[in-house]
Amino acid sequence: MREFLGEAFSSVWVVGEAQRVRPSGRGHVYFELIEKGDRDEIVGKLDAVIWKGDFLKVQRLLAASEQKLTDGVQVRCRGSLDFYAPSGRLQLCVREVDPAFTLGLLERRRRETLAALTAAGLLEKNRGLPLPELPLSIALITSHGSAAYHDFLSGLVESGFGFRVIFFHAAMQGRESEREVVSALAALAGLPVDCAVLIRGGGSRTDLAAFDSRAIAEAIARAPFPVLTGLGHEIDQSIADLTAHTAFKTPTKVSEFLIERVARADAAVEDLYRRLLREAMEPLRAGREALGRAERGVSLARMRLNAAGGLIEEHARTLARLGRSALRDAERRGEALRGRLAELAPRRLAAAERERVRVAERLAGAGRGKVREAAATLQGVERLCQQLAPERTLERGFSLTRDAAGRLVRQPAQVRPGDFVTTRVAGGDFKSRVEES
Repeated sequence: MREFLGEAFSSVWVVGEAQRVRPSGRGHVYFELIEKGDRDEIVGKLDAVIWKGDFLKVQRLLAASEQKLTDGVQVRCRGSLDFYAPSGRLQLCVREVDPAFTLGLLERRRRETLAALTAAGLLEKNRGLPLPELPLSIALITSHGSAAYHDFLSGLVESGFGFRVIFFHAAMQGRESEREVVSALAALAGLPVDCAVLIRGGGSRTDLAAFDSRAIAEAIARAPFPVLTGLGHEIDQSIADLTAHTAFKTPTKVSEFLIERVARADAAVEDLYRRLLREAMEPLRAGREALGRAERGVSLARMRLNAAGGLIEEHARTLARLGRSALRDAERRGEALRGRLAELAPRRLAAAERERVRVAERLAGAGRGKVREAAATLQGVERLCQQLAPERTLERGFSLTRDAAGRLVRQPAQVRPGDFVTTRVAGGDFKSRVEES
């Protein structure tokens, strides 16, 4: 039987899907070639082996077109049938693989998938979702412990920003990758994430074949959150890249993009804080300046008042001296002319006294006027300080309104119906919800 099959089928071409590809310790490669029906069920299966010497040639041939023999890849291979009688096992001994067949099949399937996605309007669907300015809650889909996993997370950790990462493991190549990636995206649908990141560390074209899958592309397109990809291929774009919100060449580029976006938002918040601080401090600064001017005015009035008081005292002392001198003169003249001026002396004394009182009252009145003028100036300055106080601005009916993020609302376009805002008035704060903007 073995000789008959070897002679009858010494060189045949067989097409099938490679499954259970497993290298042996001796350098041989064993796998299964399967054929599937219309409902993706297996309708035929044939064991295959590539001996070590042939596999080295096959491997070089596939590598030249960036291919590898992996699970799920459709291959066209040439070999001979071999029958092992003790176990009744029939296997194909592969000596050659046609790389052009696999590339052509992959390209045909890619074109068909792109046409179907375009017809369904899915190519631009995820790209139309808004990516938050502060994407801190991230869902990560990749193979656990892979280089892509560590490169991406280490970049986020080193940034110092408070990223929150929800991790979902999924195979990034092989027959399980399509199912696990689709399952991970479906599981994320109800979680509060800003975006999902789908990454892997590169590979051959056949390694990346899963990401030309229509199922993965549709799952990305229909995701209710932006999906960012970094599949590690510097030359080609997979269909997953084309349906994603934003595609990057490597996982590191994805993390750098997210870090830069958060850094820009952080800088904008810091700038807004500084501007709000300046705007809030301006009335206080103006008030302090007005108060300083008022204090200088009060000091000047006090100096003038002190000067006026000193002048009054000086006039009083002068008047006292003059009065005493005049009295002494009068006494001397009185002694000399006592008899002759007996009637005139009392009148002169009364007139001098009246003059002294009149001068003293005039000087005192001038001093009181200066004091009243200084007091009026001080009261005016005090009223000005009170009017310039920020609390008086709020008491006049003005208010400050901030959105849920604490940003000052200056335009109706800054809020949307349903948003909560906080308004500050003279008596305190209250919250409200926007009905119409």
